[in-house]
Amino acid sequence: MSVPTRNVLWTFLCCGLGVAMVSLDNLVVITALPSIRLDLGGSIQQLEWTVNAYTLSYSVFMLTGAALGDRFGRRRMFGIGMGLFVTASAAAALAPGIGALIAARAVQGLGAALLMPLNLTILTEAAPVRRRGALLGAMSAVEGVAIAMGPLLGGAVVEHLSWQWIFWINVPIGAVVLPIARWKLTESHGPSPRLDLVGTALASVGLFGIVFGIIHGHADHWTSWRVLVSLAGGAVVLTAFAIWELHTELPMFPMKLFRHRTFSAMNAAGLLMFAGMFGSVFLLTQFLQGPRGYTPLEAGLRILPWTAVPIFVAPLVGLVSDRVGSRTIVALGLAFQAIGLGWIAARVSPDVPYPSLIPALVLCGLGMTFYFSPTANMVMSAVDAKERGMASGTINALRELGGVLGIAVLASVFSAHGDLTTADRFTDGMIPAVWTGVALIACGALAVLLAPRRPRGGPSAEPEPAEPGCVGDLV
Repeated sequence: MSVPTRNVLWTFLCCGLGVAMVSLDNLVVITALPSIRLDLGGSIQQLEWTVNAYTLSYSVFMLTGAALGDRFGRRRMFGIGMGLFVTASAAAALAPGIGALIAARAVQGLGAALLMPLNLTILTEAAPVRRRGALLGAMSAVEGVAIAMGPLLGGAVVEHLSWQWIFWINVPIGAVVLPIARWKLTESHGPSPRLDLVGTALASVGLFGIVFGIIHGHADHWTSWRVLVSLAGGAVVLTAFAIWELHTELPMFPMKLFRHRTFSAMNAAGLLMFAGMFGSVFLLTQFLQGPRGYTPLEAGLRILPWTAVPIFVAPLVGLVSDRVGSRTIVALGLAFQAIGLGWIAARVSPDVPYPSLIPALVLCGLGMTFYFSPTANMVMSAVDAKERGMASGTINALRELGGVLGIAVLASVFSAHGDLTTADRFTDGMIPAVWTGVALIACGALAVLLAPRRPRGGPSAEPEPAEPGCVGDLV
């Protein structure tokens, strides 16, 4: 049954705006932290939690969101997630204190967890097979651009309006998307007639333990009892989750998905890519505003060579991917990202001339574009159609877990070699931390090279489409 082109475009609009909102809120807060501290007060640890509370609830409940969508309807849960995200955004803008802001950010992450894993599934169901690669590639590009634009948008909003507007901006977007989603999105369900409550609880508790331990590893030291108990307890519960899913009649997450080499490799690469990228961007934005003395907007503008590249390159990636293969393009993207960050680590100093960093930022932009554009189609083509909801939830959950891991690990490396007291001490810590990010991303490139050249997802997995393109090719 074919889907009308107009309905496909409406679906892309809804899902694209949802992806953009959720992805922007990963990093948009970072440039606003100094202003938030001046306005609401709070310790350094509390300011870190304005970032971590969102990422924590987002990554912990991602698989749960996918399972709820499969059970109760993906369009329905998409709308609920969007409504929750927008409501929590308004609450964050109105927060009277740092504690209320942290709580609102946690609820925002919960809304994102309900919304994000359903985007790719809804779009995949709506897209004609011959246009699916173009649509998913364009959606991945939207996600990459939104993540990279976070520091620039945050800096512009904070400098010309106020930090509250980084949250208010979500409200009108949600007001537009919610009625369109109700009107244009097609309802769909997963294969399970009931919700796997035991699996859902085990996955949520296990991921919470792992993520909580990672977040507190830097502040409490990795050998503290709270961190060790949290990490070990999370690992035990996740092991119990895997055992339960292997033996229950209707699992929320089919473990057989990891038998597909493409699926396993792309999930490993996503975790490592986000770990290296998020940790490095976190330090780079602080470097530009701290030792270099730029305002939030000036810092965001200086990251523009990184963030602007996808706008010009993404439409060409489909053509190149079709000629040399998606696996090669993704591996090249990770290699470009690693080389760009390595360039920054080799050149950075308190008085480094900004123009000398521009080639590195362009390489990072190329790397991000090459990574994001073919990834979604590779993952969704590697599994059966009925398993795409959980496949989407898994790769998004592992990416967010990678982001938490990257910030925590790179911050620990930074603290072991430097501090915030002087520009020299900052760069003393930043250099080995960014090199750590380079190593993580390089390992991701190796993981992709281990994937087969063509995804193998069983009889229902469609091959990559022969027609390259972007959003404009759909009409």
